[in-house]
Amino acid sequence: MIRLSDLTLPLNHPADAIEPAICAALAIAPERLRRVHMVRRGNDARKKSAIKLVYVFDVEVEDEGEVLARFPGHSHIRPAPDTAYKFPVMAPDGWDGQRPVVIGAGPCGLLAALILAQMGLKPIIIERGKAVRERTKDTWALWRRHELTPESNVQFGEGGAGTFSDGKLYSRIKDPRHLSRKVLTEFVKAGAPDDILYEAHPHIGTFRLVTMVMSIRETIEALGGEYRFGTRVEDFAIEGEGDDRHLTGLHLRDVASGAESFLPASHCVMALGHSARDTFAVLHERGVFMEAKPFAIGVRIEHPQSWIDKARFGPCAGHPVLGAAAYAIAHQASNGRAVYSFCMCPGGRVVAATSEEGRVVTNGMSQYSRAEFNANSGLVVTVDPGKDYPEDPLAGVEFQRKWESLAFQAGGGDYCAPGQKVGDLLAGRASSGDFGAVIPSYKPGVKLTDLSACLPPYVIEAIREALPVFGRQIPNYDHPDVVMTGVETRTSSPLRITRGKDFQSLNTRGLYPAGEGAGYAGGILSAAVDGIRVAEALAGAVLA
Repeated sequence: MIRLSDLTLPLNHPADAIEPAICAALAIAPERLRRVHMVRRGNDARKKSAIKLVYVFDVEVEDEGEVLARFPGHSHIRPAPDTAYKFPVMAPDGWDGQRPVVIGAGPCGLLAALILAQMGLKPIIIERGKAVRERTKDTWALWRRHELTPESNVQFGEGGAGTFSDGKLYSRIKDPRHLSRKVLTEFVKAGAPDDILYEAHPHIGTFRLVTMVMSIRETIEALGGEYRFGTRVEDFAIEGEGDDRHLTGLHLRDVASGAESFLPASHCVMALGHSARDTFAVLHERGVFMEAKPFAIGVRIEHPQSWIDKARFGPCAGHPVLGAAAYAIAHQASNGRAVYSFCMCPGGRVVAATSEEGRVVTNGMSQYSRAEFNANSGLVVTVDPGKDYPEDPLAGVEFQRKWESLAFQAGGGDYCAPGQKVGDLLAGRASSGDFGAVIPSYKPGVKLTDLSACLPPYVIEAIREALPVFGRQIPNYDHPDVVMTGVETRTSSPLRITRGKDFQSLNTRGLYPAGEGAGYAGGILSAAVDGIRVAEALAGAVLA
């Protein structure tokens, strides 16, 4: 196969224009083209009046060697890479060793468990939340009735925080082994749309993620894996000292009944997620090495999706191939803070994402259609340990909690969120009265107020400086009626559970920190890829 990249065609090209364009690029007669497989489709919107589609294809041709010989060293015509996943180890038939444990059933834990199951290791998956269908009901209870279930919400439960998101499946991670392809392929097997295999910015959406997660669970169970929902890890049994310090088991508690149990375990993937604050505290108390790391906090900002479409695509806005437009923007503020968009959700909504009582947290989500009225994105500002809070590994958690609690109070104390219109924030006054051209989507509701009551002054200062800058890049971005909803605090984990080259904790053998919660990923795809890497390392140790 030949990999042909950077093939551009007009936005409205007919379907039958692709093969002639491939033949022209390769300088071959049409009869020599045998098979065409689309690898990627993106767009070039720099010239809005003439947007082009940009393709990557793998093609099979007659006498491939002759074609490649005519393009030596060509960056856009080269042998197609082998992207097939290959298991590094496999358990022998009848393997009956101690089963590895995976804590957390988010994207990282899900793929770690799937890979371990496919390698024959029959993992046990511990998830403090509920199965995804039950969890969805609890999540809607907060959004519709102001009722929070602390162990079953946007953060906790099967599928992890990514289930209630836009389902974005792109990442900037280095991926020389094409592990992201393995993730996407497994997602398609589980019911995701085929287009995630070739769209430049693939996404799935919440409803499809729910059914996918269930399908992957069924696959894991069919391979001998075992799920234990509603089960919280209360403590870690760790023995030995120095180089001999190692995991021996997990103390568990049934969330519903309170019943305690002990699970012997010598190899455990810790795919905790960035909101497992109580588990972080237990690990810290047990002396597991961790360190504070930077993250970001801010707001969710909403615009009518039509404004973003017009700004991004001009007269081509609304074209079905282009879909709802996204954006990514950043500004270095004069106070030394970076301000940037985060987790942009076209055609979606802002959602309540707290996991703790008496706190307000926002996030964004979209369905696959991205057809809702507003676009939303995190608009966040960097914060740093040692500068904004102590360098103690758990200090970032307390920093987050402080602003989440203040947001709860500013929103009225019933899980409504505080909001402010851009024009008022720029003028330094609280918002009140009616919403204007932008109606916020957050449920249970938004109370107009002054966001400076629930964000640090330097965050407000940086956002106030950045908004007019972004308005020059995206018309109407700083429109006075644009609504910001607070607070966005859980952009990433505030700590890193540091691991070595063998993917194990630096000072506790058998613990494999993984994914967002451990500080090694930032989104569904990167977390899932990290889960695969950790599962491979664990399997290699178990089967050595």
